Amino acid sequence: MRTLSDIADEYDFLEGDERYRLLIELGRELEPMPDALKTDATLVRGCSAAVWVYPTGDAERLHFLADSNAAITKGIVSLVIAAVQDKPAAEVAQMDVTAALEPFDLRNQLSSNRTQGVPNMIALVKEHAARIAAG
Repeated sequence: MRTLSDIADEYDFLEGDERYRLLIELGRELEPMPDALKTDATLVRGCSAAVWVYPTGDAERLHFLADSNAAITKGIVSLVIAAVQDKPAAEVAQMDVTAALEPFDLRNQLSSNRTQGVPNMIALVKEHAARIAAG
């Protein structure tokens, strides 16, 4: 998976539709999430499209599987995951993921329908991290 910094560098260089294409490409690059993990328990509430997030790994190296049924939303999910992937759970629990995503200016680049679930995605990731960090 690309680092968030590398993605931001590429995103900054692009404009308009090219940014949408990059988000779609990022979504396609997400590690596959088995259908068996796409349950009500892993569903992120408040998203206009279906989004699932499942934590794996341990307190030392938190790893997430994620998916969405919408291409652009899946790209946004990929950005959130890139911000936290393979970091210690305690670090993710304290991390300001919203600030990490600011270079992408998602609120101004995408419709409010596409971004409305982002805070819920971030909250779910941080909740998982805090729970795993606590043991």
